[in-house]
Amino acid sequence: MHSTRNPRSARGFTLIELMVTVGIVAILATIAYTSYSSFIIKSRRAAAATCLQERAQFLERFYTTNLSYLDPATGAAPAIAQCGPEIANFYQVGYAVASTARTYQLQAVPQANQPDERCGTLTLDSTGQRGENGTGNVDDCW
Repeated sequence: MHSTRNPRSARGFTLIELMVTVGIVAILATIAYTSYSSFIIKSRRAAAATCLQERAQFLERFYTTNLSYLDPATGAAPAIAQCGPEIANFYQVGYAVASTARTYQLQAVPQANQPDERCGTLTLDSTGQRGENGTGNVDDCW
């Protein structure tokens, strides 16, 4: 029996076909990495916002007990627990109590390994006012 198969069709891929495939894979990988990076920044930002809300709840409980955001025994702001390790390397969380001891402002400042130009520093004050200093808006950042 004689094969009628074309010997040229059994050679495999050409260099052009291979390069087109590599190009398509590179484009898809670039899109996937950009999406992944954006998702990671958003998830860390959400964790920082949650941390600020937890710290605000702590300060409100402290206020209901002491009728002040400052510790009456020391005259200093109470030490609040730091946020979990999931954001410790990405945000520096801190707060300041006004000298009247009736208001405070919490803030989460992004560190070098959290490039978040869209939202920047997240803030939360004693009235519940949320803020950000980036190029985005508060509703998108919180």
